Formats: sequence, C-alpha cells, structure tokens
Amino acid sequence: MKALVYDQYSVDDDFSKILKIKDIPIPEPKSNEVIIKVETAALNYDDIWGMRGKPLAIPLPHISGTDAAGEVTAIGSDVKNIKVGDRVVSHGNMSCRVCKLCTSGREFDCKKRTIWGFETGPLWGGYCEFTHLPEVNVVKIPEGVSYDQAAAASMTLLTSWHMLVGRAKIQPGQIVLIMGGSSGVGNYGIQIAKLFGCTVIATASPDKLDKLLELGADYAVDHRKEDWHKEVRSITKKIPKPLGDVPGVDVIFEHIGGSHWNKELTLLNYGGTIVTTGATTGYDAETDLRHIFFKGINILGSTQGTRAELEQGLYWMSQGKIKSVIDSVYSLEQAADAHTKMLKGKGLFGKILIKPRS
Repeated sequence: MKALVYDQYSVDDDFSKILKIKDIPIPEPKSNEVIIKVETAALNYDDIWGMRGKPLAIPLPHISGTDAAGEVTAIGSDVKNIKVGDRVVSHGNMSCRVCKLCTSGREFDCKKRTIWGFETGPLWGGYCEFTHLPEVNVVKIPEGVSYDQAAAASMTLLTSWHMLVGRAKIQPGQIVLIMGGSSGVGNYGIQIAKLFGCTVIATASPDKLDKLLELGADYAVDHRKEDWHKEVRSITKKIPKPLGDVPGVDVIFEHIGGSHWNKELTLLNYGGTIVTTGATTGYDAETDLRHIFFKGINILGSTQGTRAELEQGLYWMSQGKIKSVIDSVYSLEQAADAHTKMLKGKGLFGKILIKPRS
C-alpha cells in the first residue's frame, strides 16, 4: 500500500525534503484491532511538531495522521462491537484504559497517554491507504456524516466539545468569546456555543470576519488590533443581560496565549471562566493576578477529550447542528504543500484534508 513516510526530521520546515511516498505492507490486525481502509485524513499541527522532531523526538520512520476516517476491512478475534463494512473515524487519544484516571472518565489525563499518528510508531498513523487501531480507538460515523466531515472533526471537534461542555460547562444565555474563530477548533467552538444557546463573539484576522458571522457568530472582532479587547467590551455592554447582570464575558475559549492573555482576563465577568488548550502566539504569558483573585476567575486547562465526547459531537453533526469547515483537499503526493499551507496559515479557514487515493 501507499504511505506518506519520513525517516528524518526537518530542520528548516522544507517538508518536501523529507516526505516520501513509499510502498509498505498492509497491516494485519492484532486481536483487539480493526483494519481501516482510509478514505480521508485531516491535518493537525502535531504533524509539524513531528516533522521537526520537537518538542518530542517521535519514532522514525514515521507516518503522521491522527484524524482518519474510512471503512473497516478486517477485525481481530477479540473485537466485539465493530464489524467489517462499518464506517469509522479515529479517536486519537490512546490511553491505558485501566488506571484510576482512565476509569474515572479522565482518559485524557492518563499518564501513559499517547497521541496516535503523532507519538506512535514506527509507521503507525493515518496518512496511508490502510491503517490499524484498537477497537476502543474508533467511533462509528453516524448516518448522514461523510468521511470528510468525520475526519475533519476527529480531534478538533473533540477538543472544542471538551473545552466548552466538559470543562467550562457552558449554559444557555451566556456570552462566550471564541478566540481564533477561523481555526479548526475555533470553527467548532462557535457552533457548539450556539448549539447551547449562547451569544458568541468570535475573533480572527480582518479578512476572515465575515466567515465567522456566516458560521453563526453574533459578533466578529479583529484580534490583530491593539485595542481589540475594548471593542469586545463595547459589544458586551450592548447585549441585554438577564436580571441586570453586569455586562461582560462569561466564558473565554482560548488557544492563542501570548500578548492576548491579560486582555482576555480583563473581559471576564465576576466568576467567569477561561478555558485554554494552546498557545499559538506564545506560552510564556505574564498574568496580572488581580484579575483572577478579585473577580474570582476560573482558569481551566483542557486537552483532547473522551471517546464519549467525540460521539456526542458527531451525533449533533448528524443532526445538522454542527458542520466541519473544509479549507482544501490534497493528495498524498501534495502533502508537503498541504503542511506548508497549514504552517503559514495565510488565507486558511477550516481544516485541510489529505486523500490517500485519487
């Protein structure tokens, strides 16, 4: 079968130097595994980290790809709930399933957790014609959801759902600020907040603001402006609040970090919540503690989510309440261009997909 393989790291982000199409054997399932004929896979930023060999030196030779959707073609002898012919999508959070954290519903905090297609290998990811996963790491795709929609949702919908529903526990009527709404997680964050009956303010670069509104955001703000937070504050003062509550943001969906951090804290209501899953503009943010203790702010970390949360998100996708936004589709042979586009981000809105076969 064809697979997208690299056996050395990239020191200059010229991914064309290391990414090669190779012919490798089709995998055989272990007793607890299923074999998937991959129809679509989706890019994630951990692909970049893998090719750089930083912050983790991942196994070589390597096949990336954490989000893959396709048809089951074979199953192991101990597989109980998945059958040949099922349409499935990967749940890339691989945990031990038996420790105290896993059995208490916190598989994302498992000390032995690895991310499939990033930390696994050698030669174990989704950018190939056939792949293999434990039964517990695949989810059936509901009727009405395409392979493309499911692959795009695998990690990012899961992450967004866990942030807002699992961690921040959003409630109808809240004002939710979605930072970086044009990203994959931001796209889903907007839709999840609207699904829960929230008023949504979303941020992005100026060329993407109209698309945020089309996706469902009530207001869109250019976060590249120095005083973007003042515009958000002005918007909150115009939004009617029940029972005379002080205008302000109730929940902030954060994955940008850097210089935005303290500005975000100033926008939160008393008892408000900021939930963060990343720091694309810098992780070493200074915090003005007065914003936290004086207003009783909740700061929550979040990473990935549970298999059940992915199933919940896909259910609402099957009901037409959530959709995956697809930016572009590439072949395996075009993978270097696809990853370069993701890295640069220029004009990018939504997820980039890779098709293992034309």
